[in-house]
Amino acid sequence: MASPLILVAVLGGVLPALLWLFFWLREDRCEPEPKRYIIFAFLAGMIAVPLVLPLERQAMHYFSGTALLFAWAALEEIFKFGAAYFGALRSRAFDEPLDAVIYFVTAALGFAALENTFFLLTPIEQGDVLRSVVMGDLRFVGATLLHTLASATVGIALALSYYKTAAVRRLYALGGVILAIFLHLFFNFFILQEGSGATFWMFLTIWIGIAGTLLMIERIKQPSRDYC
Repeated sequence: MASPLILVAVLGGVLPALLWLFFWLREDRCEPEPKRYIIFAFLAGMIAVPLVLPLERQAMHYFSGTALLFAWAALEEIFKFGAAYFGALRSRAFDEPLDAVIYFVTAALGFAALENTFFLLTPIEQGDVLRSVVMGDLRFVGATLLHTLASATVGIALALSYYKTAAVRRLYALGGVILAIFLHLFFNFFILQEGSGATFWMFLTIWIGIAGTLLMIERIKQPSRDYC
């Protein structure tokens, strides 16, 4: 019985992430990235989850409250950065500004896919399938978008600095990671608040951020629009 339940959790975690990935890849349909690097980045994002979880548990021994939420946000954003970097950005496939956004979003969705799977396992194993479905919907809309938005922020920073010097690109990357951490911290803080008001403002902020990200992507794509 355990195997079918695990399969349900895996499908509930991975399929929504793949749907979001399909949406984001359409933003790069004019000059799509090699499929193998998309797969590498997605798998690297998944691998980052079991690597970061022990560190997050260790952080619980040293921090509490907002400091703990910040530590969790920082660890996850740094590991997602590593997933995008080692999964694809070091390759020759990273040959235009928009690629940075695509690979960071892909790594983030891989991370979200496995994280959501782990998140869904407990209620499913306890036989509470309805709770798992409800939680899955919230993760699909909330946490998955949060990971996407935070990593897209780093990708946009790298895209905007693509033609600049290496030193400037590092500064942009650092700024992108710092902003991503604080976006993640904002989400972590409000998701723990009681009441529908906090949830409303959290989701509103995320959707505004996603809309802003799509507008920035259009700006990044502008120089190559004539060739699409």
